[in-house]
Amino acid sequence: MGPNERRMEIIEALCRRRQDTMANLAAEFGVCVRTIKNDIDILSLSYPIETIRGRYGGGVRVTDGYYLHKKYLKPEQQELLKRLGSNLSGSDLLVINSIIKDFALSS
Repeated sequence: MGPNERRMEIIEALCRRRQDTMANLAAEFGVCVRTIKNDIDILSLSYPIETIRGRYGGGVRVTDGYYLHKKYLKPEQQELLKRLGSNLSGSDLLVINSIIKDFALSS
């Protein structure tokens, strides 16, 4: 398994589990903890994951509300919809708010 394939499997595993330790991921993928840390650093550039300091090698988790293969609004898209929504009412406002709710990554 190459590094890119391993990284995709790591993010898929994290999306299923939501959180895991670096040591568990290293054992699962047959690499050292340093390799997992490097993979997490690279993945964190594209995915909302964060590391957790810990006594036993720390861990990594996926941001609440994030799921792989789901489309999300970019921050500027979300801001535009909010500005447009301020001029709406009734069912139009409900629709725009449901778009924001369904496609904005919760903070």
